Amino acid sequence: MPEAAARPTLEAVAARAGVSRATVSRVVNGDAGVREVLAAKVRHAVRELGYVPNRAARSLVTRRHDAVAVVIAEPETRVFADPFFARQLRGISKELTARDVQLVLLLTEGRDDHERVGRYLAGGHVDGALVFSLHLDDPLPGIIHGAGLPTVFGGRPGWTGGAGSVRYVDCDNRGGARQAVRHLTGLGRGRVAHITGPLDQTSAVDRLDGYRDVVPDGDPRLVAEGDFTPAGGERAMRALLERCPDVDAVFAANDLSAAGALRVLRESGRRVPEDVAVVGFDDMLPLAEQADPPLTTVRQDIEEMGRLMAALLLRDQGQGMGQGVVGQGQLRGRAQGPDQGQPQAGTPDAPKEAARVVLPTHLVRRDSA
Repeated sequence: MPEAAARPTLEAVAARAGVSRATVSRVVNGDAGVREVLAAKVRHAVRELGYVPNRAARSLVTRRHDAVAVVIAEPETRVFADPFFARQLRGISKELTARDVQLVLLLTEGRDDHERVGRYLAGGHVDGALVFSLHLDDPLPGIIHGAGLPTVFGGRPGWTGGAGSVRYVDCDNRGGARQAVRHLTGLGRGRVAHITGPLDQTSAVDRLDGYRDVVPDGDPRLVAEGDFTPAGGERAMRALLERCPDVDAVFAANDLSAAGALRVLRESGRRVPEDVAVVGFDDMLPLAEQADPPLTTVRQDIEEMGRLMAALLLRDQGQGMGQGVVGQGQLRGRAQGPDQGQPQAGTPDAPKEAARVVLPTHLVRRDSA
């Protein structure tokens, strides 16, 4: 068997380029201060020799691993069945890949997994964490805090009051819910029901609050708890029809719940939108367009939320992570300072010190309402 070719070293690259080893190291690590003519020689030598930096050795010097943990507080069956997570992961992956940073995916199937995740995060394998789909009683924030990792949350954590260091990216859940319910009442619907998400998640609570902003004196029987799944939407819709058979509109907390509600309405012989108008939340394509009838829904940019989570984390890591600092122009949405309350959405560039970014939502009208 022929022996494997020796792996090119920094010294070999330096000899090929005619520069010092230190110059090669600075170019490979993206440091400033190397004249372009020398940097070009180094890059050419790297390509010729097929040099690949030894990340393990470099991390001993820089104490950086060029890796980020993405922690999803949901079981594997939910993550791979719900397209929401795929979209958010795609946004995160695009930003990390552009910065030459590795994504490490960690899922929590149950409480037993928290110790495993905590050990991994505390073990010095990653430079930061992106965490989403938290529940109010979830121990993950405390575990991550104990690991001492820089963290950005997807969605407003429920315990942010007074915690100025908490960084998150979210959409305007409450404002989007108001848009949905105002649209339904504007159609003349007087018995508007709401299928919530799991009420141990702030996004579901915020959307319920937006519903109540528009119908503050609504019949409490018109609110049924779901769980952001089609099956949960079906159960909630059946409960609503049993309690309030005169319901003439439904705002579902996400498109998957709305899809379940549409199935139950068809089974019951009710026409959509003639008898019952339906509005969802997310604008999950192609689900929303292929629903029967196509679903009117509130659009949030899920992929962009994921990208912004990664951008915010990398920006605050500075030059030491990836291939450069994320400029403030890459963080779009309304930035919230550490002492502000529930943010309202907007579109200006986020300033450098932004800790919280909230993206706007808008109603997409189709045939269901």
